[in-house]
Amino acid sequence: MTIGPQPLAPEQTADLVPFAHPSEEEFAGILDFYGVTWEYEPRTFPLEEKDGRLALAFTPDFYLPDLDLYVELTTLRQKLVTEKHRKVRLLQERYPDVQIKLLNRSDYLSLLAKYGFGPFSEVEVAGIHEVLFSATELERRVKELGAEISRDYRDREPLLIGVLRGAACFMSDLMRHISLPLTTDYIAISSYDGEQGGAVQITQDLVEPLAGRDVIVVEDIVDTGMTLNALLETLRSRNPASLKVCSLLDKPARRLPKVPIDYCGFVVPDEFVVGYGLDFRQKFRNLPFIATLKSDWLKARKTIKRPE
Repeated sequence: MTIGPQPLAPEQTADLVPFAHPSEEEFAGILDFYGVTWEYEPRTFPLEEKDGRLALAFTPDFYLPDLDLYVELTTLRQKLVTEKHRKVRLLQERYPDVQIKLLNRSDYLSLLAKYGFGPFSEVEVAGIHEVLFSATELERRVKELGAEISRDYRDREPLLIGVLRGAACFMSDLMRHISLPLTTDYIAISSYDGEQGGAVQITQDLVEPLAGRDVIVVEDIVDTGMTLNALLETLRSRNPASLKVCSLLDKPARRLPKVPIDYCGFVVPDEFVVGYGLDFRQKFRNLPFIATLKSDWLKARKTIKRPE
């Protein structure tokens, strides 16, 4: 390794560099996605000399030019971690103007969890089993759905109706990717919880009139389809010019009535999913990705899955 700056060519990205460890590739992928310029092992710092020869040197994993910051990942066993800490301390003593950040294993796993990558089960969040769709995948798919709607509704002004509360995150991101004039509104409806009787009821009605308008119902997930079916019947009675459904997730395994899903983000297995607006007893809505819950954790809470 040559001592001194060795910048990467501009075309080098996470899928082109031969990284020494998978964690480095994952970290580079996050940097690429967010447009953070990086260089991989661009410089070696002499730390100790003995008898006029270099005895100890340190090559940080990454350099972030825009931040003027070096980053070293530490996801290895404790003995090596201790040695890295020593090298970082020596570097800071010998080169006080050099900024370096050491990300230990817990820091790194938390970073992966934040963006929906890696072994989320190793991060201490009770109940989470597996990440199905990362924040990156969600952003990409929502952008694609927005482009589809923009194309299909050209020269029209759709009315987007978000179904509370689960669709709130999806709705807010989706509308930003629709390149058309549009109107938004929200509706809340009751669904079966295993305790109350009666029928599906509107608990928060729309403000906007629907007659003669192109309406798109925005859902977080379609499960049995019974709640959506009842909602569509109600909306049709208000005489919209057209009525379509855009659902982030489709869980067809337990589908009962045939309900139309005109725009679908992802098909999911018959498991309880949370995150990105979806909840379990009002928890997990703020996760930036979609994940499944551990079955034993879910059973211990003796919940009844509400049909969507």
